Amino acid sequence: MNNHLNRRDFLKVSSGAAALAALSPVASIAAEKELLQGKKRSLKKGIMYATVGVKGSVLEKFKAVKEAGFDGVEPMGGMDQESVLKAQDETGLQLPSVCCHTHWAKPLSDPNPTAREVGLEGLKTSLRDAKRYGATSVLLVPAVVTKEVSYADAYTRSQAEIRKALPLAEELGVKIAIENVWNRFLVSPLEAARYVDEFNSPWVGWHFDIGNVVKDCWPEQWIRILGKRIQKLHIKEYSRTKADKEGPGAGFRVPFLQGTNDWPDIMKALDEIGYHGWGIAEQGGGGTLEGLKELSEQMDRIFAS
Repeated sequence: MNNHLNRRDFLKVSSGAAALAALSPVASIAAEKELLQGKKRSLKKGIMYATVGVKGSVLEKFKAVKEAGFDGVEPMGGMDQESVLKAQDETGLQLPSVCCHTHWAKPLSDPNPTAREVGLEGLKTSLRDAKRYGATSVLLVPAVVTKEVSYADAYTRSQAEIRKALPLAEELGVKIAIENVWNRFLVSPLEAARYVDEFNSPWVGWHFDIGNVVKDCWPEQWIRILGKRIQKLHIKEYSRTKADKEGPGAGFRVPFLQGTNDWPDIMKALDEIGYHGWGIAEQGGGGTLEGLKELSEQMDRIFAS
């Protein structure tokens, strides 16, 4: 039994266990374990709007997401706010995070100051969108390292631009959450933690994408190092076996629970750092209502690992 249940929680669990007394011993034990597991881990289930392939308006997509059993959606920055708010009101879905819409085309590491300015304005727009939607963070890819953009320049330029957005983030009460992606930047958890800490600001954290680190590392190790810096999660599968045979990008083309991700260990690491928040799917398969329902059910299994 969870030794950290308070008296109110214990009474709830006890009353639930009493209701199970009429069941067979095996069924009773299984049901009680499920009840206690629910007290241990509290994760809300969201999906990235850009992965919802159901055809139709914003409202129609939101309705499909709701019907599939998700709790929320992560919209892109720069969407029509009124359409998003109408869909949110009609479905009751929460919008926990906004994904910045300019960070790839106009990265904050670009050597062109004009491009960086566009990227910064995109970040600010996403922060304002998040405020209207009730989201608490904005997902940001901070920089992209290329042959022309050195690692050192990407580091200093991106930090300088993000600092320009911190007053607005504080004013709005929305955090900037850095995401780990295949941008050849912040490739280790120790460096990722250092990058965030150097801002010395409560308004910068991390948006941890689980699948993006599986090719070269183990997500559970990243989770334990990043700890409380993690604001949100992207839930994504990756197969090293498929990547070895077909190339790195092919590793993402596997369904949930059929890749390399060790979900029980990942969930254990999240429990250890006390993470209670959003797990947002960024996974193929959401092109139909049936596909969305399957993703939702698979995430339930992942969260219960």
